[in-house]
Amino acid sequence: MRVIAITGCDGSGKSTLANRLVQTLALRTTVEQVYLGQSSGFIKQKITELPVVGEKIAAYLVSKSDKVHEKPNTPPGNAEGTVIFLLSCWRAYKFKRMLRRAQEGVLLVTDRYPQAEVAGFRVDGPHLSKARGGSRWIQMLRKREQRLYEWMASYPPALLIRLSIDEETAYARKPDHDIASLREKIRVIPTLTFNGAHILELCGRDPEDEVFKASLEAIHNTFNLPNSF
Repeated sequence: MRVIAITGCDGSGKSTLANRLVQTLALRTTVEQVYLGQSSGFIKQKITELPVVGEKIAAYLVSKSDKVHEKPNTPPGNAEGTVIFLLSCWRAYKFKRMLRRAQEGVLLVTDRYPQAEVAGFRVDGPHLSKARGGSRWIQMLRKREQRLYEWMASYPPALLIRLSIDEETAYARKPDHDIASLREKIRVIPTLTFNGAHILELCGRDPEDEVFKASLEAIHNTFNLPNSF
């Protein structure tokens, strides 16, 4: 698995680090950056672009998804659950495409990485498992979604860089984000094992150059890349 995954709460510096690593690694090897989040914003944008009904459909799907986040312990209705399952299918599609590129010898740097240990899209896990029960349709989708995440988690990255951050700093950097979401990520993400992946723990509050240097050194050691950059 020629994959470097970067995880952490919003505001920890994942995107900044990923962008800088890709720019530097591209000087010595073929490298691509991949976003492995649920991409609900991207999907909403694409649906909105559909003629006549696009905007209405996008608004409907987002409202259904938002209701699930508001009541995480309540099983979703069939419409909401279907939307959630389709988002997980989209993530699995991106993951499968990433695997194919890795098998072709491309070095991948991912922003986020799916896991099957803790439920919830906020921590990149299967979302339907946050609640029990529901209709037979929802129970079927829940099992299928869980299998999707277990399949993705069975491919741990060669190196996972985990950036820690405190609540105050995260919220100061991302004031438009829901504070409850930030708290959940700060609480859960440090506990994940990512199926035994080799994890480099770094602090997102440290100077950007220090975080970048430590990450690059770990990448050199993992993939035996040349040190001269």
